[in-house]
Amino acid sequence: MGRILIGTASWTDPTLLASGWYPAGANTAEERLQFYASHFSLVEVDSTYYSPPAERTASLWVERTPDSFVFNIKAFSLFTQHPTQLRALPKDVRAAVPADEEKTSIYYRDVPSGALEQLWRRFEEALAPLYDAGKLGAVLFQFPPWFFPGSSAQAHILTCQEKLPRYRVAVEFRNHRWMDERDAERTLRFLKDNNLTYVCVDEPQGFKSSVPGIAEATSDIGMLRMHGRNGENWEKKGLTTAERYRYLYSEQELEQWLPKIGHLAAQTRDLHVLFNNCYRDYAVNNAQALARLLQRQPSLSGGLVMPGPAGESRSPGEAGPRPAPLL
Repeated sequence: MGRILIGTASWTDPTLLASGWYPAGANTAEERLQFYASHFSLVEVDSTYYSPPAERTASLWVERTPDSFVFNIKAFSLFTQHPTQLRALPKDVRAAVPADEEKTSIYYRDVPSGALEQLWRRFEEALAPLYDAGKLGAVLFQFPPWFFPGSSAQAHILTCQEKLPRYRVAVEFRNHRWMDERDAERTLRFLKDNNLTYVCVDEPQGFKSSVPGIAEATSDIGMLRMHGRNGENWEKKGLTTAERYRYLYSEQELEQWLPKIGHLAAQTRDLHVLFNNCYRDYAVNNAQALARLLQRQPSLSGGLVMPGPAGESRSPGEAGPRPAPLL
């Protein structure tokens, strides 16, 4: 049985800040991260999808969290072949992109190879403080719905891995064809052969972007991202991200995942469970609810890692003081 780490996708979402989950005295970025890390052992950084991170920022994350706290980092949008705002690029890289006054966003293919190398190198270097401190879990590559299975897509995934040779790479698909009856076995075999983490998902079904909730591990790190089941808003245009993921899981819906979580934990060294239903305090409340459910399962509670009184992560079965109670 591997360790089970639970957290949410972001601790700075504006609707979370407005929900009152943070205490009144937690007014700074440092205080909020420290408060979050006193309740969870894992977090996903989503801001790095919109803009490349800075090494100084990663150093601050290291300083502000317990030694055993884990960060997963979402890959920059350009690397996952999403449209990327030109203004998100560093100035020198932006200057290397062929000028087109009508373009406000670009794709991976639009950037010269030398500029791409600079972006990859800086992204890797920015995460070095987390890696050196043992706090970097994986870099998450969430590919878009138009990223179809095939040799060229597989080659790009391997390029992503090659550009970040020190780091663990996790892959999430947003096109059902990767995991349909015809291609699922081939997809999982490709990921396993290359030691890439398959990201299992819980999300609305019935769309071309819908990937079924298949629970399989392809490396020693497993990952499950809970996106909610807001089918009405899943592909609706013009909504904020918070509205798209506005969904609060019931306890019964979380219980449905317990056997699958057990299956994944048995296959891996570490299993990362992340709630991405980031609307107000929905994600943090569901993450804490899942932790309580796992604590009631003798076969799973021993693997659950949660913060102790001094902020150090520990499994409930370990000797020592009882962990801080979940809110």
